[in-house]
Amino acid sequence: PEEWEKLQAAFETALSLDAGAARAAYVAELHAEEHSFAAEVQRMLDADVTGDEALLSPVHAAAADISDAEKDRWIGETLGNYRITRKIAVGGMSAVYLATRADEQFDQEVAVKIVGGHLLSDELKTRFKTERQILASLKHPNIAQLFDGGATNDGVPFIVMEYIDGKPIDQYCDANVLSIEERLRLFMKVCDAVEYAHRNLVVHRDIKPSNILVTEDGNPKLLDFGIAKPLERAQLKHTVAVTHASARAMTPEYASPEQVRGEPISTASDVYSLGVLLYELLSGSRPHRLQKRTPRAIERAICEEEPERPSTAASRPTQTGPAEREPVTAETIGRARRTAPKRLRRQLAGDLDNIVLLAMRKEPSRRYSSVEHLAEDIRRYLEGLPVSARPDTWRYRTGKF
Repeated sequence: PEEWEKLQAAFETALSLDAGAARAAYVAELHAEEHSFAAEVQRMLDADVTGDEALLSPVHAAAADISDAEKDRWIGETLGNYRITRKIAVGGMSAVYLATRADEQFDQEVAVKIVGGHLLSDELKTRFKTERQILASLKHPNIAQLFDGGATNDGVPFIVMEYIDGKPIDQYCDANVLSIEERLRLFMKVCDAVEYAHRNLVVHRDIKPSNILVTEDGNPKLLDFGIAKPLERAQLKHTVAVTHASARAMTPEYASPEQVRGEPISTASDVYSLGVLLYELLSGSRPHRLQKRTPRAIERAICEEEPERPSTAASRPTQTGPAEREPVTAETIGRARRTAPKRLRRQLAGDLDNIVLLAMRKEPSRRYSSVEHLAEDIRRYLEGLPVSARPDTWRYRTGKF
């Protein structure tokens, strides 16, 4: 089953590329890494080509019409007490819209998350209901609040949530030129939200900058529990099995090694993702650069390659920005943190390097035992106290004193 999942994922990735050079290059990468696996993908691609344009052309045209209609289908519609005004964001399985109160009893803006109609299935309905139940159980100032939920007349589920007018946490930090200390204090609020979810038996499984919006007043909000996993209390300190392929939904750059391999997960997976997020907030770089998107390349980068220390990543002459948008330099990274490159490297070296890398250990049992312990080490760093991520030697403790 694991090999079939990889084969299917590679085939779907190849189909998403333009037929020709891009697809051929992708298959060539697979050949270099997977050998017989690549041959299977090529056979599937060959079988997928019918050459019957007389049939495919009208099908493609009809699909395009459906897609165009879907884009603006909900704008102007009323769901419950809310009228949808515009689209905010689009994800792989759903779209989020801005809506206002339709009954005009009082002014209120909300975010309405609606599953894509073309993707509607019993499994996705179940996932939406799970997300709605999770949000209903979580009442925390740093988690987006659930207001309402239901289904449209034709059975499309939706969730009405608190509308967060903010920026992703990495963009907020850079736009406001936050220092390392300010970034750490902001990150601790995120840790508090994740730890609260864990205490309520929920593993988020998709912690990344775009799922943490920060408002103008500096308040972070954790969003999108769409692939979150509810735990039984007996499982809280242990692992929980991944039961089917859709549970592998993830963002590879922030996924833990056990997520990438499709292995059982626990709250330690969120600890790892928080470590990746902290690495990026401090150094301006991601710990792993996924040059290739093949399953084997992703697994090798996340599960086998050790990331360099954040202090080293922050001091490279040039590197790629967090979202691979444009080249940045060590100087621009330092300026975004109100410091110089050399001083930034000294600031990250030692305690902060060790805190980040401990959170990102490959083996779940070797990471921080909880998000609370990760946050506690950051608090101790900010207060100038010894941290548990460093060996408790006489020299280290004396230096701290």
